[in-house]
Amino acid sequence: MTLTRSRKDIAMKQFPIPVIAEGLIGPGTQSDEGEDFNYMPIPREVSTFRMPQVPAQADGATLRAAGAVLAQFAETMLEPSPPPIELLHLPDHVVEVLNQTLGEGEVSVRIALQNGRIGQMQHDVRIQETVFAGVWRQRHFSPDGRLVNDFLIAASIPRIALEFAEATSLPIVPSVDIPAGAMNAPALLTEIRAAVSGFKPGQEARVINLTLLPLTPDDHTLLDRALPPGSVAVLSRGFGNCRVSSTTIRHLWRVQYFNSMQTLILNTLEVTRVPEVALAAQEDIADSRERLGELIDWMEADAASSPAAA
Repeated sequence: MTLTRSRKDIAMKQFPIPVIAEGLIGPGTQSDEGEDFNYMPIPREVSTFRMPQVPAQADGATLRAAGAVLAQFAETMLEPSPPPIELLHLPDHVVEVLNQTLGEGEVSVRIALQNGRIGQMQHDVRIQETVFAGVWRQRHFSPDGRLVNDFLIAASIPRIALEFAEATSLPIVPSVDIPAGAMNAPALLTEIRAAVSGFKPGQEARVINLTLLPLTPDDHTLLDRALPPGSVAVLSRGFGNCRVSSTTIRHLWRVQYFNSMQTLILNTLEVTRVPEVALAAQEDIADSRERLGELIDWMEADAASSPAAA
């Protein structure tokens, strides 16, 4: 069982730092000239689940074929290692129905190619969560852009992302030249080295909040030089944007939160196998299995009432 909190719980927990907007006039500081208050805009749209619509133009046979694929998939979703389902061999009209009913969710994963390949694969891998949390489309493309795999996967996060992040990273933080103006970053690197070297699977994440630290430009330069971006990036658009990026150091991730105006409001480093915000919890996957069951029932009802079925 995946030991993570539901994304709903993560989204609703208290924000970890106080946020003070520039230009916000606090109590007792009102201007006598009667100037307008200048508040930072508040995001008004929060991503919520909406059941996809069954395509009205699909015939009964196509709906039943797509529903059978989803039923096969849902049957194994809660297993410890559910097998992926390959969609590439399906007829185009069935895949189109699956595209419309599964949709695109709030989380996407990108894996950067190194020397034109991922491990032994010369493929570009694109991963997109569907509107059902914990249900992913993992597509592999050849160098000429041809689709060679189209997997439907149930997981907290597709395994290939973690495997590649670990395979393309170093187990230690390398030594780098320290700029003259670096004040706090050298001590931070010492702390990070200790956390990385002592990391054990299953332990609680070690979070370093860079937003609250007094860092000079040379401090940032040093951190960027010692901890450059890795091969895996996760983007979550649930509330504002959250960007989770691996680094070239194993088990060290950079987690950044942006508001709806793309202003960085929280910048952290996390020592963990994968940051919790990037994961779908077992609760999320169980909810998705139940919703998929409802969708399959609706597809069967629509298939039975379609003109072709009549």
